[in-house]
Amino acid sequence: MEANDIQSLITSKYQTTIPKTIRDNLGLSVKDALEWKLEKGKVTVYPAKQNFLKYRNTIKIGEGDIAADMDDARNLRMEKYR
Repeated sequence: MEANDIQSLITSKYQTTIPKTIRDNLGLSVKDALEWKLEKGKVTVYPAKQNFLKYRNTIKIGEGDIAADMDDARNLRMEKYR
C-alpha cells in the first residue's frame, strides 16, 4: 500500500468512516454532503459544495403587498373547507 492509500471498512449498515487525513485535506465537517461519481468501474467521491449563486435569477420577485399576500393565503386555505 502506498502512502496515499487509505482504507476504511464498510459496516453492516453500509456506512464507512472518512479517515481524518481525508477530512482535513478536503475541509469536511459534520453535515457536509458528498457527491459520488461512478465511471468505468471506479468511484470518485468529492465534497458537494452548496453553490447558491447558481440559482440566481431563477425566482422573479418584485414589489409585494404583504397584507394582500396574507389575505390570498387565507382565502386559499379556506377553499379546503368550503
